[in-house]
Amino acid sequence: MLLFLRRCLALSLLLCFPSLGFADSLDGANTGWILTSTALVLFMTLPGLALFYGGLVRSKNVLSVLMQCFTIACVASILWFAVGYSIAFSEGTSLMGGLSKAFLAGVAEETLSGDIPESLFVLFQMTFAIITPALIVGGFAERMKFSAVVLFSAVWLLVVYAPVTHWVWGGGWLGEMGLLDFAGGTVVHITAGVAALVAALVLGNRNGYGEVAMPPHNMTMTITGAGMLWVGWFGFNGGSALAANGDAAMAMLVTHLSAAAGAFTWLTIEWLKYGKPSALGAVTGMVAGLGTITPASGFVGPAGAMVIGISAGVVCFFATLWIKQKLKIDDSLDVFPVHGVGGILGTFLAGIFASDALGIFSGQGLAEGVTIGGQVTVQVIGILATGVYTAVVTFILLKLLDAITGLRVSEDEETEGLDTVSHNERGYDL
Repeated sequence: MLLFLRRCLALSLLLCFPSLGFADSLDGANTGWILTSTALVLFMTLPGLALFYGGLVRSKNVLSVLMQCFTIACVASILWFAVGYSIAFSEGTSLMGGLSKAFLAGVAEETLSGDIPESLFVLFQMTFAIITPALIVGGFAERMKFSAVVLFSAVWLLVVYAPVTHWVWGGGWLGEMGLLDFAGGTVVHITAGVAALVAALVLGNRNGYGEVAMPPHNMTMTITGAGMLWVGWFGFNGGSALAANGDAAMAMLVTHLSAAAGAFTWLTIEWLKYGKPSALGAVTGMVAGLGTITPASGFVGPAGAMVIGISAGVVCFFATLWIKQKLKIDDSLDVFPVHGVGGILGTFLAGIFASDALGIFSGQGLAEGVTIGGQVTVQVIGILATGVYTAVVTFILLKLLDAITGLRVSEDEETEGLDTVSHNERGYDL
């Protein structure tokens, strides 16, 4: 009788206070939020990133960039289902997950990941796996064979992205070490930025780079895509809380503040340096602010986020000039100086502004017994490990593909434009 009364009491509490439910029961509010976040993150790639990149290239290559983003979304989704999710999130070693979840074995309607359906967690993480190789497109835009883009993106997803995801979020060695990366500073932005830089170096500059003007052909398209990225990033960072709670709300707030600060800082520098602020500068600064806050978004407060956003605008602006004007590297759409440098900067600053001992600039606090110096050391290890691994594996992969299929279109094909050469279509036929 006593056991019966206890169970009745427990059931009554659950009915009156659903938040007191067991950890292995589904939470409707959290599920609803992650469903929404998943759609927002996919919205970042299709159409956000596709339009953002499409407007930045020359008109003869606009369809090629859109096509690359769409195709990567398809290929990444299929591979994530087949083995990518399992490599990233199933039990394995500290370096890589196993294949127990290959082809989503064991994932059913009732299977949970925490208090949300595991199928939803798979899909949410799939959208991250889609946008990361799509970001790399900006490093080799306007000169890489379509077949090479598809092969590179597919293999890179499995040998770089999925293992690094396991290191950080899947129970791997960086997560065990205590690396702070809330939504992808190392997993997404450093891997994509470094890979784009390596690709730009391996393929070489576009024909006429530095001699012929190559301005964006449609800034209206680019700004439209940038606006979609800003909106979608709420799902990217806010959704990474995996719950509808204060962590998600704060992550969204600091994300917005950093984006605004990054955009305004970049356009202010241009205003002072060149006499006029540009729309391209504003949206590039916005993306820098978004990418830089990403690893720190779940750990820092509003004032810290403003510092991070301003830092992103300054550091990424001068990194872009250094890459293009000093080093003469044709990272076509500034993937490394914006995403790579931003990811490095944000991952580093997360170790500082997560501290709760900084007054108004305090964050949510470091782990018990961890100092700022100790956390920053872990952050630097994560940055170096991710960057070096990505650079080495990406270089080897590109060289192998070049030997097997070739990477770059011919000079005549590049002059004609990839829309016609690769797809026998034109972006504009008015």
